[in-house]
Parts: sequence; C-alpha cells; structure tokens
Amino acid sequence: MTDLTPVSFAATDLDAFANHAGRIAVIVTPEGKLEQSGRRVNRLSKGALQRFVDSDRFAKVKVGQVVSMAWPAGMAAEAVDLICLPRNHSVGEARKAGAALGKVRGDAALLMAVDGARRVAEVVFGCVMRDYTFSAHKTDAEANTTGITVMCTKPDEAEAAASPLLAIAEGTFMTRDLVNEPANVLTTTEFADRLAEMTSLGLEVEVLEEAELEKLGMRTLLCVGQGSDSPSKVVVMQWKGGAKDTAPLALVGKGVVFDTGGISLKPAAGMEDMTMDMGGAGVVAGTMRALAKRKAKANVVGLVGLVENMPSGNATRPGDVVTSMKGDTVEVINTDAEGRLVLCDVMWYAQERFEPAGMIDLATLTGAIIIGLGHENAGVFSNDDALCNAFLKAAEKENEGAWRMPLGKAYDDMLKSRIADMKNIGGRPAGSVTAAQFLQRFVKEDTPWIHLDIAGVASVKSATGLAPAGATGWGVMALSRLVADNFETE
Repeated sequence: MTDLTPVSFAATDLDAFANHAGRIAVIVTPEGKLEQSGRRVNRLSKGALQRFVDSDRFAKVKVGQVVSMAWPAGMAAEAVDLICLPRNHSVGEARKAGAALGKVRGDAALLMAVDGARRVAEVVFGCVMRDYTFSAHKTDAEANTTGITVMCTKPDEAEAAASPLLAIAEGTFMTRDLVNEPANVLTTTEFADRLAEMTSLGLEVEVLEEAELEKLGMRTLLCVGQGSDSPSKVVVMQWKGGAKDTAPLALVGKGVVFDTGGISLKPAAGMEDMTMDMGGAGVVAGTMRALAKRKAKANVVGLVGLVENMPSGNATRPGDVVTSMKGDTVEVINTDAEGRLVLCDVMWYAQERFEPAGMIDLATLTGAIIIGLGHENAGVFSNDDALCNAFLKAAEKENEGAWRMPLGKAYDDMLKSRIADMKNIGGRPAGSVTAAQFLQRFVKEDTPWIHLDIAGVASVKSATGLAPAGATGWGVMALSRLVADNFETE
C-alpha cells in the first residue's frame, strides 16, 4: 500500500527553524498577522517574512492558498511557505491550505510552524491527502521518505488530534491504490488476499469461495463471473468496536475487478478505465481500514462481492434467467448491467446473516449518474430519510459531493419481465434510478438503506482538492464521519 507521508510532532525549537534545509511553512491571516511560531521565524529571517506579507504580492493571496518566499536571509531553508488562513477558518479551508502546501512542497522535507491542535490536524490532513502518488508500476519511482515535522506549543495535543485523521487518510490511500491497480494485478484472488491481511488491524475477515456461494444460492453474483478464469468471491470484514449486542452498520461494495460488459461487450474506446469498476468494494475496504486504525467504537461489517465480467463460452448470455439468493428470478437483458446482480445477492446475505441497523451499498453502477451529476456528486438513493439525511450531513461536513435522487413505483414498473420476476435493466431513461429500484427489491422492509452510485466520483481525469488525477478515495471520509456521528458508543 502507498505509505502516508511520515509526520512527527515536536515542541518549537528556534535552532531547528534556523538550520532546516528544506521548506518551512507558517500561518498568516488574510490581514497579514503571523502566529507566534511565525513571528519567531520572522525574527530569524530578520523581518523578511513580515516585509513579504506587507507586499502587494501577498495582498492578492486568497484564503487556503500558499505563497512561497525562496531562500530567506539568515536561514538555511530553501523556502518559507506562507499559508493564508483566518483565525476562524473552516475545516474545508484548513484542508485546502494543507493540500496546497502538499502540492508545492515536492519532495522537500517540510518543517511546519502551526499553533492550535485542531488547526494542525486539519492542515496536516490536507497536506498528507494531497501528497499521494500511485507509482507501484514505475521502475524509476522512489519512496517518499521526506516527512513533515510539526512544531507547535502543545505537540501532544496536536498529535492526538491528527491521529484519527491520519487513520482516515490511510484508509483513503488503500481505496485509491485498489482503484488505481490494473486488473492483471488486482485479480479477485489478489483483492481478497489484501483484505485478509487486515486481520492484523483487529478486523475479522472471511473469504467465501465459489462452492460456498453456490450453496448459499448466490446465482446472480456467480452468473457475472462465470465467463472468467478468476474465481468469484465474497469477502466479509467485521469490526467489533461497539457494544456486543448492538446490531452493526453494513457496508456492501461492488467489486468487479474488470468489466468488459460480458457478451454485451463494451466499445473498445475507454474500456481501460474499467479497472475502476471495483470502486465500491475499494471504498468499503478503505473505510474498514480507517475504522480499525482509529479504533472506532462501533460495530460495522463490510461485505464485498469480487468478480470479473468477461465474455467466453461459459459467460451468461442476454436472455438468460438466473435465481437470486432471495429466490427472485432475473431475466438478464444486458450483461453489462452486472453490478446490480453482484450487489443484490451480497445485500441479501448481509441482511440474513447480520440483521444490520442500516445498510449502505456503494457501486460504480451506471454511466447515467455521470450524465445527471457529472463528477461533482455521487447519487444517493434511500428508503429511509433519517439515515439518508445523516449521510448527506456527514458528506457535507467532509466536503464529499452527494446528491439525493428519487425512487418510485413508476420507475419500478420499468423492470417488469415477461418471463421472470424482473429484468436487470429498465432501458435508457432514468438508468441510475431503475438500477436503484432493482436493488431496493432486495432490501427488507425494516432495513434502513442507502444506495450510493459513485461512478462519477470514484476516479477522475483531473486533480481534485485533496487528490491528484485518478482514484479519489471518495466516500471513506464521509462514511467514517457517519459512523463517528451516528453509530459510535461512548
């Protein structure tokens, strides 16, 4: 897994500021006021920082931006980076500033002079999140060993505040790595093996193989992977950090490690992007890692269905009828609408086995959601206003775009089949809604449920606020926040 940038915390040391040969970062308000640590650096530079802050150049700097002063007099540093933040900044502004700092620092060691535990935590989090590079398959890549040292008045408090955020960053990095991996590396077996390694963090991990899935009746899931040489699997990860008798929150992820479309073959152009079709499973895995790393006081179970959708003589054909674990029959109209066939069996299994307090499924499910919401928001579908509103609030706090979409009987009627209980697609109109309606048929009446269509946000072509181009890790922050605010016990 891609390692986080090393972060250490220490009490303010003037000699360290004077002798540091990398970069030094200090906070300055939009009005040009330096913090206590910044004023100390200013004295070492013989007032150069304050003169820079008073210049016309700094007057143009906006909140959350970073401006650099190279080779300050009287110091060994190659640059001093001034982070523009008001005293009463928002979480988003602090993270944005940290991300800007992570972008400019390159591979130089960073000495950060920031006061206030919460401010330190958020700026460091932003910096670490942006300081991600997926270079596992580049032969000339070198590991980033240049870390961040934070000097502040109360380093112990700052470290305690940053620790849970760094756990979330580690979970996000796991998600990004999984989504970025090519399909010849991240096979269903390799994926399952990586998840099994998380037993070292205190998670209970089980891998259900095809024979057991057959016994359970997961024919819709198995029909997706039957054209591939890679065996289909379901991985169950349990984190038991809450009260023993408390029902868990269930997170269910679509893990199609590569999607050709099957017999309903996709066009060649852009098919290489289908390595990210396991994005839902990637988010579930990263969230479970984050919860374990920060020792969340909650019971959460993560379940992922791992398959590969390939065309072959054994592949499911359009027109085939398969029976789900629930017992409902599905006419497969289009084998490229495979994610819902994976999810419906895993969702039913999650409810039958764990009787969860709530269930959230995540999937790069439809291109239609990208047409509707672009790459700014995930589509949110739910049968429960309380759970849905709690998630939307968590996503808003973490600045992860999410937008509620409708459900309704008229959309459900579009799934009627002449020969089976339902079809797996309802046509082009409202494609993301009919996909959600399909999934809702496998949600028990008393189960609060959210479906997250993350096709537009899981991987993007250009950099976002906290991530470079490629896999974003969208959802790990919001889900961890949802758990912290609604499912953790004292």
